[in-house]
Amino acid sequence: MTTYVALLHSIILAPGKRLVMTDLRAMAEELGLRKPRTLVATGNLIFDAEDAPLSEIEMRLETAFQARFGKHVDILLRTADAWRRVAAQNPFPHGNGQDVGIRVMRKPLGRDVLPKLEALATPDIRLAIVDGDLWIDFGGKPSETRLLSHLTTKKLGIGTLRNANTVNGLAKMLG
Repeated sequence: MTTYVALLHSIILAPGKRLVMTDLRAMAEELGLRKPRTLVATGNLIFDAEDAPLSEIEMRLETAFQARFGKHVDILLRTADAWRRVAAQNPFPHGNGQDVGIRVMRKPLGRDVLPKLEALATPDIRLAIVDGDLWIDFGGKPSETRLLSHLTTKKLGIGTLRNANTVNGLAKMLG
């Protein structure tokens, strides 16, 4: 049995309609996933399941989500051990937890992405790639930077952004 962390790219189902976490947990249970639990209402799910390739479980979750909620959502998975490493490897641990974020990627980013993003960033923004995921210290509110509009699936590939508070909260839930 393995514990997994699943991150949903979006929980907006339609204009004005967001996914309710109890519905997400119910979907996980219907898939046979054990002990599903969520952290805040932003599409973070922890569950136990039989060992399987991450891509296989991601596909199962995405297919079930589409069938149940009528919308495709990219879902990224990490094992509990991998998630603990993500949290421990934050290159900006002294930044404000709401202003430091990570774009967790399905396929690892190459270092060649950094110069392109650094060219778009203001001097107070710091960037780092750790194990293929992009860490960003926005140095202020992420929503107030133009860099945010360049952190998209179309430009970087499938991924999802979480702030350091959420990263640490999930790690704490894992024990």
